[in-house]
Amino acid sequence: MSSPASTEIRTMKDLLNETELTLLECKVCFEKFSLQQKHRPRNLSCGHVICQECVSSLCPPGNPRLECPFCRKLCRTCETSICLPILHLLELLDRVVPDNLDHGSSANASHQVTKLRSASFNLSMSFGGWGVLFNPTGVALCKKTGCLIVAHDGIKRISVFTMNGTCIQEMGEKNDPFNGIVYPSDVAVSLDGFIIVTDAGDHTLKVFSQFGQLVFVIKQPFHLPWGLAINPENKVIVSDPDAGSLLLVDADFKHGKVNKVLNVCSHLDCPREVAVCPTSGAIVVVEHLTKSSKNSCRSQMKIFNHKMKLIRQLDSFGLSLFLPLPIHTTGVSFDQQGNLLIADVNNRCIICVDKMEERNFLKHVVASGLSYPVAIALLADNSIAVLDSGNNSISIFFPRGDG
Repeated sequence: MSSPASTEIRTMKDLLNETELTLLECKVCFEKFSLQQKHRPRNLSCGHVICQECVSSLCPPGNPRLECPFCRKLCRTCETSICLPILHLLELLDRVVPDNLDHGSSANASHQVTKLRSASFNLSMSFGGWGVLFNPTGVALCKKTGCLIVAHDGIKRISVFTMNGTCIQEMGEKNDPFNGIVYPSDVAVSLDGFIIVTDAGDHTLKVFSQFGQLVFVIKQPFHLPWGLAINPENKVIVSDPDAGSLLLVDADFKHGKVNKVLNVCSHLDCPREVAVCPTSGAIVVVEHLTKSSKNSCRSQMKIFNHKMKLIRQLDSFGLSLFLPLPIHTTGVSFDQQGNLLIADVNNRCIICVDKMEERNFLKHVVASGLSYPVAIALLADNSIAVLDSGNNSISIFFPRGDG
């Protein structure tokens, strides 16, 4: 055993090294946890965390149970879940500025920070909280019922809320072999009211009726379905970070029939969040750039018109010149005027990029009251619902003067 002196943390570099050794590697295979499916961290029912590959390898053939290698408690594979805090920590550490950064250029950039407009939205109400929502990942508005649909890590993966915060329905139970959801990464609602979920756990797209019944499952050709959006023609846009593509799913939801699945954009770098402008049909996708990318920015947004022609590209470096901290995008949407709304976890705010301004003029939309915003849903009255994974809640913000 190492002496206390040898393990004492003296510098930030020591802290990062210790964090990687004690928190960010699987203690069974000693491989580092990652966002990739193979080594994604999973919680066992006892609280210990190992990677997905070790969960599979520790299960005897034909037996859905495994024994925790640390405390020997039995756990069914269906009782394991993605460890979101470790995934968040991985993303955070991936954005740490290297020690050899040119501090001079950083100082120059700080002098160029533009003062943003004051917050233009006021908090109207907030609901949810731990025990109601667990590590939420996606939110969508059902225009047919006026309810908010939330994907999260609870026993039942999809919760339906009225606008006053009452949960009126739940569906997609974790352990249900027929209507179950393993790990929902995002949720959307079709124009005719069907609830669509990307299930990163079994790499499928699942469609539910408003009554919570699984209508059908699309298994191909997804590698890792992630972000979801509905275009004005009621077709589904799905991002696939493992395949580096955007796919368009044309389906008859009422009769459970898939007409076609098209790859509409390839060669993207880990695309995740996606949104469609309800008026123009423009599509925005957020790329979480991999370390192998030659681009020094950690994320960037590409905006395509309805014919999938690239019309604009925004990188995190350029946008960060306007803000105190570098931007890290975790959610996107469009407002009714076609401006781009961005959920930024670093600055804990929602910001707006003017659709007409070539210099990417930013303004605050929501500048306070958020912890870890991960998704945005535009509501019918031009207010916005922000899903906050930091405090497991939904906050409704009204335009100033309307709330």
